Amino acid sequence: MGVSVTREVALETIRNIGIMAHIDAGKTTSTERILYYTGRVHRPGNVDDGATQMDYMEQERERGITITSAATFCTWNDHQINIIDTPGHVDFTAEVERSLRVLDGAVAVFCGVGGVEPQSETVWKQADRYGVPRIAFINKMDRLGADFDRAVQSMVERLGARPLPLTLPVGVEDTFRGVVDLLEMNARFEHEDDMGLTYDTEDVPAEMADAAAAARSALVETLADVDEEIAELYLAEDEPTVPQLTAAIRRATLAGVLVPVLCGSALKNKGVQKLLDAIVAYLPSPLDRPAVEGVEAEGVAGGSRRPDDEEPFSALAFKILADPFSGRLAFLRVYSGTFNAGKVVLNVNTGKRERLQRLLRMHAAKREDRESVRTGDIVAAVGFKEIRTGDTLTAQEAPLLLEAMTFADPVIYMAIEPRTKADQDKLGAALRSMEDEDPSFQVRKDPDSGQTVIWGMGELHLEIIIDRLQREHNVACNVGRPQVAYRETVTATVKSRGEYERELGGKTNYARVELAIGPGKSGAGVTFANEAGALEVPAAFVPFIEDSVLQACGTGVLAGYPLVDVDVRLAGGAYDEKESTEMGFRNAAVSALWDGAKAAEPTLLEPLMTVEIAVPADFVGDVTGNLNARRGRVTGMAQRRGDHIIHAEVPLVEMFGYATQLRSLTQGRGVFSMQLSRYEQVPERIAADITRLYAGA
Repeated sequence: MGVSVTREVALETIRNIGIMAHIDAGKTTSTERILYYTGRVHRPGNVDDGATQMDYMEQERERGITITSAATFCTWNDHQINIIDTPGHVDFTAEVERSLRVLDGAVAVFCGVGGVEPQSETVWKQADRYGVPRIAFINKMDRLGADFDRAVQSMVERLGARPLPLTLPVGVEDTFRGVVDLLEMNARFEHEDDMGLTYDTEDVPAEMADAAAAARSALVETLADVDEEIAELYLAEDEPTVPQLTAAIRRATLAGVLVPVLCGSALKNKGVQKLLDAIVAYLPSPLDRPAVEGVEAEGVAGGSRRPDDEEPFSALAFKILADPFSGRLAFLRVYSGTFNAGKVVLNVNTGKRERLQRLLRMHAAKREDRESVRTGDIVAAVGFKEIRTGDTLTAQEAPLLLEAMTFADPVIYMAIEPRTKADQDKLGAALRSMEDEDPSFQVRKDPDSGQTVIWGMGELHLEIIIDRLQREHNVACNVGRPQVAYRETVTATVKSRGEYERELGGKTNYARVELAIGPGKSGAGVTFANEAGALEVPAAFVPFIEDSVLQACGTGVLAGYPLVDVDVRLAGGAYDEKESTEMGFRNAAVSALWDGAKAAEPTLLEPLMTVEIAVPADFVGDVTGNLNARRGRVTGMAQRRGDHIIHAEVPLVEMFGYATQLRSLTQGRGVFSMQLSRYEQVPERIAADITRLYAGA
């Protein structure tokens, strides 16, 4: 906050990037090789051995998947690269969301066999939402069934992207041995004895000369379509130089009109150093990103901050992590200014001052102390009191509130209780800590049963939560079966009236509220509008009515699930100048809302999942038959090198235990992935069972 410091590295040489992909595409393996080639580690870890730097949690190493995003840093060609390795499983998509919120660029890793897979689409859309420039790495070119051209085409078909291949594979599957660089028009072959650290650069293999020349011409033509400088050279039939091509590719990448594509095999140590070159050459520095914009709030004006050390300090806390050694860590992205450890910042969200006692540079679970941080840094802070995910930290004299982070609502829940009296207090503290860490995990108290209920994004998400409670927090607990988070809505438009008149403390509280209740726009939640005249309902009481309506919609009229996609309009009412009160209007509003919802033909909604299943041809009939039995709808079929790909939509409640059944149906050879598609009306027979259970509870 106005601290005079000497910058260690120039801001234009910083790259803040994320590694994102579908599960098992090779994100973590690619990150491990990046750390090895940049000298950050002396030997890369292996996911199958449970020995990676980035997957440091016990649960990650046991399952061979990334659960929580991990930060690290390295140096390549005099550029500092700050990396966040993100999960690929749909249950942990919130980790990707908050990482992309603060990153400048991303590397999308695709499997050379599977190409673009369902979770690839999800993370791609997240990156689109934040305008994050990307490059793509087609990994696993050594695997049986790998096909570079098909993987690139899947980017066009499933992502709507415009890929720009910069390398081609030399060989494929078990003959894959290197890559052709289409800018330099040469081939690189990494040495096996030092895990690809050294390599030979040779001429393009004769058998690939025609294909490489055609791909190079296509590269120039594609650039000419989107870049004026290359277009002029192309029309003049002048061959662009490598620096001219590199500069044009960078401009097109930063503008989001092209996605550079490279290929290789991280596990076999091929193509990763070319990927590092591309990260430095094409992905943005903090200077290439627009100034961050502040939002207006009570007591805080809007405004913006440029990425500059001379600007007032501003940072976003994008992740909170409970650490057994240091207490709570807050991961920060610094957007402007400088800050010294031990100084005080303003938490703009809470309005409170926070002293950040220590600043840490993270390398997965390891850390090193920093005396100060500067624009573009990604660090962790220790020693604060009340910082939460999404909070903005700024210089006290120059507050700026950055846009809040939003996360999807959880779709699954289960009851949880401590096994012993001694576990009671420990369970509460542990759940609060984990809720603080994970914005997609929620803890609620059931008002009827008094049970503690935990909510998450899927079975695996809750399974990991329970496992961490037992291992990290030493809490023994009992859990119920996972339950689906249904929703309620209305299908008809009605008018309803609520009236309240009661004497309390010698004073009469009176109000009448008339509401028009009907179906709202899908995904819009609950909308409220005031159409009443000032003589019917004075303006001073309208906010109380709106607040009460929104709160009342948290409990539905069929089975107690939240009301969504409902349009509520204040159509009229009545008041008495002497007897009408806030309490009267609040109670009248709730009465009108519930009476109206009951009359507006309410119905239950359930989460519908998009499911993709890969199975050998022999098992397609059994798998599709099983999907039909689970109320699933097959929406498409495709073939992918020996496997049949089944696309389907299936209610979430029908997918419990599916992994075990799919293994049984396919002799262990079938795999699937799924993600939330939308909410859809529950069939009448099943809805009746749910409401009957609720009524008898």
